[in-house]
Amino acid sequence: MPVDTPMIRHATSQDAAACAAIYAPYVTDTIISFETTPPTPAEFADRIASAEERHAWLVIEDAGRVVGYAYGQAFAARAAYRWACETSIYLELGRRRTGAGRALYEALLARLAERGYRRAIAGMTLPNDASAALHRALGFEPVGVYRRVGWKNDAWHDVAWVQKTIAADDDPPAEPR
Repeated sequence: MPVDTPMIRHATSQDAAACAAIYAPYVTDTIISFETTPPTPAEFADRIASAEERHAWLVIEDAGRVVGYAYGQAFAARAAYRWACETSIYLELGRRRTGAGRALYEALLARLAERGYRRAIAGMTLPNDASAALHRALGFEPVGVYRRVGWKNDAWHDVAWVQKTIAADDDPPAEPR
């Protein structure tokens, strides 16, 4: 009997409910997300549409069911930052160390590079050994730690920042598409 291979594809508004369900426990039960109220599927649909417009939002399906997502968004508003993007990834709880995160993140980075972005930057609340290991395995390098910048679950938390070059530098760079 054939085994389904996980499939990575661009997200649509139809994926909003699945993405919201994956994300909710990170909001309610962990310090990994600094949001305090899980976004609704409608809010997720807006986030997906916004990310797909200039960056990317990908999902990974297993047996036809969305089990994770990764996206890129603007790193900062000033024009000089437009070749850098911030990235995030979330997998259904219990899916760590399956290879899904790496495959999904690699597909996201490739898509962002195709669109003209040069740097991917990610922040992670500490401690978060799984995220730190994934980013390290994908070649992200540490660039700093913001100390005690987030208050959640009755404590201050640090955020570590990592960065990866995802495309060659051309001077002057072409505009991201």
